[in-house]
Amino acid sequence: MKKMPDFKPKMISAIKNYNRQTFMSDLMAGIIVGIVALPLAIAFGIASGVSPEKGIITAIVAGLAISLLGGSKVQIGGPTGAFIVIVAGIINQYGIQGLTIATLMAGVFLIGFGLLRLGTIIKYIPYPIIVGFTSGIAVTIFTTQVKDLLGMQMTDVPGDFIEKWIAYFQHLGTIDLWSAIVGVASVVIIAVTPKLSRRVPGSLIAIVVMTVVALLLKQYAGVTSIETIGDRFSIQSQLPGAVVPELSWDTIKGLVAPAMTIAILGAIESLLSATVADGVIGDHHNSNTELIGQGVANILSPLFGGIPATGAIARTMTNINNGGRTPVAGIIHAVVLLLIFLLLMPLAKYIPMACLAGVLVVVSYGMSGWRSFKALMRNPKSDVTVLVVTFLLTIIFDLTVAIEVGIICACLLFMKRMSETTDVQVIYDEIDLNEDADMQAGNLEHLTIPKDVEVYEINGPYFFGAGNRFEDIMGRYGQRPKVRIIRMRKVPFIDSTGLHNLENLCLMSQKEGITIVLSGVVPKVEAVLKRNGFNELLGEENICNHIDLALARAREIVA
Repeated sequence: MKKMPDFKPKMISAIKNYNRQTFMSDLMAGIIVGIVALPLAIAFGIASGVSPEKGIITAIVAGLAISLLGGSKVQIGGPTGAFIVIVAGIINQYGIQGLTIATLMAGVFLIGFGLLRLGTIIKYIPYPIIVGFTSGIAVTIFTTQVKDLLGMQMTDVPGDFIEKWIAYFQHLGTIDLWSAIVGVASVVIIAVTPKLSRRVPGSLIAIVVMTVVALLLKQYAGVTSIETIGDRFSIQSQLPGAVVPELSWDTIKGLVAPAMTIAILGAIESLLSATVADGVIGDHHNSNTELIGQGVANILSPLFGGIPATGAIARTMTNINNGGRTPVAGIIHAVVLLLIFLLLMPLAKYIPMACLAGVLVVVSYGMSGWRSFKALMRNPKSDVTVLVVTFLLTIIFDLTVAIEVGIICACLLFMKRMSETTDVQVIYDEIDLNEDADMQAGNLEHLTIPKDVEVYEINGPYFFGAGNRFEDIMGRYGQRPKVRIIRMRKVPFIDSTGLHNLENLCLMSQKEGITIVLSGVVPKVEAVLKRNGFNELLGEENICNHIDLALARAREIVA
């Protein structure tokens, strides 16, 4: 019977026993999260290379869709810092139209992930890769904000990481003191606020205070060097209508890689956020439904001019900490943002760019995960290699390359580590049968190995890497015997590479006049060998169930 798609939005089960008390908790949480999301949405929009209102539109449209259709009770969706680097890169290369199409494609991919029940995708992404690209994104975000944080006078900022820092050092003399003070003061306010009150978002306080300070400095001190949002952008305070972009096959083909990067990153971040939330509220999210909800959100958001969205860990935790327990809180958060957008958006033009840069500097610090990075540096060299390679590729090149190369490195190192679990031993003179499972009852405790006979024992899977190690050991210890016995009692499986190596070994041995005898082959492996013609290659008599039979066969051949 064909399985139905795993799509069960938490909203449906949440409203069954909904009551006034729950609504009041969700209402308070939704209002607070909406206020917290406002400065972040504006900052993420500007940092991504789009106008500030597009960040808010994303939080409204995608946030509403994720709460209505997602698989988590408390997930809050919207633009996040992780997408800044990707979005900015796509806009630089393909323009706004390209970003819209890539986001739409990412939404389709996410829905596909959910329909194919790939909600456990996060389990297959190695932890060093997640930490590596997250830390790399954090460093990149910080790097992009240095100019605005210090008010540097630069007409053209290079896109390359290293070139960007070279340009910064070359323009140190253009730092605006007042902008730098606003930026640094914003960071201090955001850092200090949680120690005084955890209910009021530090980013909002910083924006309100620094906006007022900038206006007072301009009005009464004649300070006009502090750049504001209004100096750089023309802000629209009305929701645009849905617009479907023109699609062509060539454009779609060119955007597959960035779209897949958006989809994978969105899946990882949303499922991570939902998992963290589960641990706090004692619930279990539906990962496949969550991916489908995220997919729908990323289809709707670009149609209204928005950017990619995913589950936001910080906003989700804010929702939980303020009493949110159902998707209604997420819906209220979107409504609050909509009201602010329609009624108060024109005031955003007075917000200093240095203050928004300060907000993102704090976000980048929170994303950096430097404690996890430091802890992973004490792990095995293979993990450290994957971590460092992913981190460096993220900041020097881009996230797409980092994830691809990081996963390839992780796979190669995993294969190397797995191949090392297979041990090949050379047995001389006699075999101890005390713990052997393939000896026949009534035999002595030891079996003597006849002259001109070599015995090799393979402990572990016979697959990539193991065959080459086996050949190396034979070349090191082999003395051109008449018979080589290969004990395979501890070989649970053999893959195509192992079969190829074993076949080459048998053919080379035959050319040298050496007979290969297999001993103790488990039924599963023996069936594979038979299907691949080893009975004809070696002869039925040279595939033995027990080591004593193999030694008896070897004596016959030697004699």
